[in-house]
Amino acid sequence: MARYAIVLDTRRCIGCHSCTVACRVNNNLPVDMIYNPVTTVGPTGIFPDVHMVHIPLLCMHCANPPCVECCPTGASQQREDGIVWVDEDKCVGCKACVMACPYGARIPNHETGIVQKCDFCMDRVLVGKEPFCVKTCHQRARIFGDLDDKTSEVYKLVNREPVTRLLPELGTEPHAFYILD
Repeated sequence: MARYAIVLDTRRCIGCHSCTVACRVNNNLPVDMIYNPVTTVGPTGIFPDVHMVHIPLLCMHCANPPCVECCPTGASQQREDGIVWVDEDKCVGCKACVMACPYGARIPNHETGIVQKCDFCMDRVLVGKEPFCVKTCHQRARIFGDLDDKTSEVYKLVNREPVTRLLPELGTEPHAFYILD
């Protein structure tokens, strides 16, 4: 069984937001909803040594997702392959998962009354395709794959590069790995 993860290489991200736009279009999101924002830090330094870092964010698809544990209706779920998703038919919009997610990856949809989030484009992954944000990233700053497949680029990067996870002290074991500049 696959164990899906994403590597976000901040050395390559140029802050173009093509991932954000592709996600928004693919998921037909309202204007006030973004599943994967890109945050910019900087510029820092003194000319001519000025530097900026772009940090892509998204659901971390944690191995121990607090959002799934707290959901009173079972709408927040985790598949065997690690993808965390929301069953919209079961979601009552209570926002317990919004409060439980330490990464701010859960977004209430004010039009439908339910909570939504990135699901790694589950429908695409099921047929062997990459999530739209990965497919659209022309800088290859987003790399998606199976953490258990020793031939996958994700496996190689996680085991070769100095990767970090956001908020590791929480024990959520995010399946989003960052290569920092």
